Amino acid sequence: FSTILKREGDRFYLVTPVEKVGIRVEDAPFVATDAEIGADRITFTTNVGDRVTADADHPVILRGDAGEPRPYVHVRAGLEALIDRKTFYRLADAAEAGPDGRAGVRSGGQFFPLEP
Repeated sequence: FSTILKREGDRFYLVTPVEKVGIRVEDAPFVATDAEIGADRITFTTNVGDRVTADADHPVILRGDAGEPRPYVHVRAGLEALIDRKTFYRLADAAEAGPDGRAGVRSGGQFFPLEP
């Protein structure tokens, strides 16, 4: 179903050539379950096998607060993957100080803060 999932505004749909069915997504439709962390890029793998490299078009987004951060990566067409805890800890282990002093990671020529 992941290949026919679409987002329109705040709503999610499964869309085929024949029908369009609304579905409920509580947080994010995907989960980033792993990441390959290299010197200049981070490539995430989702629970449905999508692979996406963090860059300007696929940013790492941090929501929540310092006590309960909620990290996401943009996968495609407004669809995001929640970065699972173990993968977030690996990102935090690879973090460096950014231009504003916050810890974060670099990928695809971009800096992504990992703290609010």
